[in-house]
Amino acid sequence: MRSINIYFLGLAVSFLLFACQPDKGKEIPDVSHIPMDIEIRRFDKDLFEMDTLQLENGLSALAAKYPEFGNIYFGQILGSTDERIAPEGHSAYVKGFISHPAPRQLFDTTQIVFPEAEIQKLEVEFEQAFQFLKYYFPNQIIPPHITTFISEYTIAAFVYKDNALALGLDFFLGAEHPYIDYNPGNPHFSQYLVRTFNKEHVVLKTLKPLIKDILGNPRGNRLIDHMIHNGKELYLLSHILPNEPDSVILEYSKPQVEWVYANEKEIWHHFLREDLLYSTDIQEFKKLIDYSPHSPGMPKEAPGRTANWIGFQMVNSYMKRYPETTFEELIGLQDAQALMDQSRYKPAR
Repeated sequence: MRSINIYFLGLAVSFLLFACQPDKGKEIPDVSHIPMDIEIRRFDKDLFEMDTLQLENGLSALAAKYPEFGNIYFGQILGSTDERIAPEGHSAYVKGFISHPAPRQLFDTTQIVFPEAEIQKLEVEFEQAFQFLKYYFPNQIIPPHITTFISEYTIAAFVYKDNALALGLDFFLGAEHPYIDYNPGNPHFSQYLVRTFNKEHVVLKTLKPLIKDILGNPRGNRLIDHMIHNGKELYLLSHILPNEPDSVILEYSKPQVEWVYANEKEIWHHFLREDLLYSTDIQEFKKLIDYSPHSPGMPKEAPGRTANWIGFQMVNSYMKRYPETTFEELIGLQDAQALMDQSRYKPAR
């Protein structure tokens, strides 16, 4: 079985609002001719609406309807088929889970936030995203469906089998949802992360495991290797979701988007001045490429992952200089140094 790619400067800012969408004038290809029919399958509803008096029959029906996903969910997420976790047995464990007040209330909340009309809207958004994915990657297997589930805040999204996608609805209930109350002190529920746990980020966050799967791993352990690799990810997402604002693609707040564009030159000079590009010390640059409330060594307004954003600008610069490059060819460019040099990246400000 395929493994799961899980998803869990004191500078003044004077910047025009249009900077949030610097590529708004970019050409968006017509993909309307690409047929697409994506179904969102409601495993979460089928699970929680089972008749506990006929649980064996219900579990058999689930296994028949969701063979691959069911094995992953019960075996690796819920753990009900693992006798170390569920010594009382699979059926008894599942019954306890769907009957317990906490997951039951969580399920009810997801049904309020994601009624059928909202699910239908998401289907349309996913279909358009996959039309763009097929346009840029003609040989890519398009996910046959998307399966929704809840895991009590364990996994937001993952890809399995033939590019099928799974979506954890409990990670998209809105910033006002009391995530932190579930596990106080858990850094995964910090405000800078919870801010994006909403409907606007559903499609992006669901697609990210698939894009990461397409990209593979960075070919190197220097900061520049991670910058270019993560910049490619942002570039692909920005084209597969061309109508999404930078605040969604980057997972930044609008003020943070404005800040990085206003201070692009200073961010770049900071990396050069601190001799970070060729550092192999992950602890030295971790917050520059991974989710973090800020980038060390910069003003408090600077968001985390600024190295990824600079990498994004480098890839943009490269693709503008070599517009004939296909996305598959871009992914195949594994020499980060060469791509940076050929991009002739130079911040305008």
